[in-house]
Amino acid sequence: MQEVVGLFPTPFMRVRGALRSDLVTGLVAHFSALAGQANNSSANLVHTAMLKPSDSPLLVDTAAQITPLLADFGALMFGERLGWSLKEMWVNVLDTGGRQAMHNHANSFISGVAYLTPTHPEARTVFMRPLGGTDFSFKNDHAGVNTGPYNAEKWVSMPPEPGDVVLFPSYLLHAVPTNPGERRISLAFNAIPTQLDSWGYKISFSG
Repeated sequence: MQEVVGLFPTPFMRVRGALRSDLVTGLVAHFSALAGQANNSSANLVHTAMLKPSDSPLLVDTAAQITPLLADFGALMFGERLGWSLKEMWVNVLDTGGRQAMHNHANSFISGVAYLTPTHPEARTVFMRPLGGTDFSFKNDHAGVNTGPYNAEKWVSMPPEPGDVVLFPSYLLHAVPTNPGERRISLAFNAIPTQLDSWGYKISFSG
């Protein structure tokens, strides 16, 4: 009898309707007008400055909805329910034809995206396998290959709805393909735990 075990899987959490519809509407109305910083990936992608929850009552409300999710997700990553804080938040405005290049998030442990507007199916967030280090030097990649979770190089996330939130480890590479649809607005964020303890070696973090 054959048995396949997926060793050391990477966690990814989706929370449908994590943000109330009135909060989503308020975030779009307030922060889309403040997204004026250009992005090197695309002329059709702009974002706000890095924000803290204390910068706006809307962000205080958003942080109150997201923080309990961080504790749930952090327990998967570290095996313990820790205190978590949102270190920074920013709003991305991706117009038709815009894209976001592959990247990950430094100086944080959990990253996430709150989707604020409908997303075209071709502009869903895509996650990539890490570049080198653990794979064979040779690959088997041609038209006859069946792609599955153990040989795929990328994973396209499920279709989000406004108010949905996804969480993932900050080291995970991700990107947004060219958006053929209408304006796509999202709120991204990074989070850190209050501390980590490795058999008495403790390190504390502050946002």
